[in-house]
Amino acid sequence: MNIDKLEFRTYMNNLLERFDLLDEKLENLLRRKKCNTGEELLDNQDLLFELNISPRTLQRYRSSGQLPYYTINGKIYYKLSDVNRFIREVFEAKSGRSARHRQIMPRNAKSR
Repeated sequence: MNIDKLEFRTYMNNLLERFDLLDEKLENLLRRKKCNTGEELLDNQDLLFELNISPRTLQRYRSSGQLPYYTINGKIYYKLSDVNRFIREVFEAKSGRSARHRQIMPRNAKSR
């Protein structure tokens, strides 16, 4: 199938516009994951991935009051500082050792 230069340029321009739209949507999502204080918020999936625990274990931490959470529009979020405090308390209490290496870093501080 042969296409001329004008068709190719039009196609590429449309493709680049789509990429720009996706980039804007990703930026909006990242911006929305901050609370009023500017602190990063983590959702259930983020926390399950970072802590490598089951959904039921995370629910147990919430129910017992060990891990503070916030519900916004029916979705559960956790402040990064609350999660790091929880990690320090739980892991140091269970193992008797420092949990410093288990802390979760904000996204903008992670190396790519």
